[in-house]
Amino acid sequence: SGRKETVLDLAKFVDKGVQVKLTGGRQVTGTLKGYDQLLNLVLDEAVEFLRDPDDPLKTTDQTRRLGLIVCRGTAVMLVSPTDGTDEIANPFNQPDGA
Repeated sequence: SGRKETVLDLAKFVDKGVQVKLTGGRQVTGTLKGYDQLLNLVLDEAVEFLRDPDDPLKTTDQTRRLGLIVCRGTAVMLVSPTDGTDEIANPFNQPDGA
């Protein structure tokens, strides 16, 4: 009972594409190669989406190739698969006439 287990089961994402959001607004995609119980992630062929210099909260279409990286578990906020996810229109936007 003293063994600690992670809340996330990342085993199903190993060797698959993942998108990782980090504290501070950075966003990275890559192939998950490994992880540990502290949520330290090893990503291969990682690509960072650069942020808008005028608004650091927005990402741009510009990217930067990083290669093999380690994301520290304390900085990881979100891990999601790249396969099966699509951006949809915001259902909460009100029409201009309302």
